[in-house]
Amino acid sequence: MTGPSATFGFRDVDASEKAGLVRGVFDRVAKRYDLMNDLMSAGVHRLWKDAAAARLNPQPGEVIVDCAGGTGDMARRYVKMVRRAQERRGGADATIFVVDYNAEMIAAGIERGVMPELVWAVGDAQRLPLPDASADAYSISFGIRNVTDISAALREARRVLKPGGRFLCLEFSRPTTEALRAAYDAYSFKVIPEIGARVANDRESYQYLVESIRRFPDQKTFAAMITDAGFSQVGFTNYSGGVAALHTGRAI
Repeated sequence: MTGPSATFGFRDVDASEKAGLVRGVFDRVAKRYDLMNDLMSAGVHRLWKDAAAARLNPQPGEVIVDCAGGTGDMARRYVKMVRRAQERRGGADATIFVVDYNAEMIAAGIERGVMPELVWAVGDAQRLPLPDASADAYSISFGIRNVTDISAALREARRVLKPGGRFLCLEFSRPTTEALRAAYDAYSFKVIPEIGARVANDRESYQYLVESIRRFPDQKTFAAMITDAGFSQVGFTNYSGGVAALHTGRAI
C-alpha cells in the first residue's frame, strides 16, 4: 500500500481501492440481497428494521435521508408510517432520499416498485448530494461498515441534518456474552458463506460480509465516534443480545 489503508473484510487494503471492492460485492449480490437477508437471519432482520423505523418515527412533511438505502427496505417502512400519520391528521408527503453507492442495488430497489415519496440516487455516504442542514432525519442500516472512512460518513450525516435532526444507525455489532459470541462466530463463518454459495452462487461475497462485521467497532467505540462527529444524546440499544445494535443521536 502506498497511501492510507482501509479494512476490507480481514484484509487491509489501500483506502482508494475499498470503494471499488465493495461495489463489486454488491454488484454480485444485488439481485438476491433481500432473499439472502431473510435466509441468513431467519427473518429476524425484519424485526430489527421495524424497531429501528419506529424509533426514527418519520412524520408528514419531513425530509429523510436513507443512506446506503439499497433496495429501499427501510425507506418503504418510513413511507407506510408517514401515510398512516397522514390518515390520522393530514399533512404533506414526506420526501425520502434513498442514497446508495451501488447502482445495481438502486436498480433492484426501483424494480420492486416506485413510491412518489421516494427519490432514488446513486451517491457516496462520505459526500452526499444534499445541501447543509436540509434533512430532518438520517438513517443508515447495515451499510456504514462498508464505508471507506466511517468518521467522514458520520460527519457528513451531521452536515446534512438540521440542528436537532435525528440520527439513526442500525448495524451488526458485538454480542454481549462470550457464549453468544462463540455461537454467532460458528454460525457466521460456517453457515452464512455456505448459504451464499448455494443460493447466490457467491461464497466470496458473503465471506467478506461476515468478516466486515468482525472488523466493525463495538458498541461503545462506535458511540464515541458518533459523539466525536458532532452529535448529542448519543446512545445505543442492543438487539438479539448485541448481534445488532441501533445507535441514535441528535445533531447539535
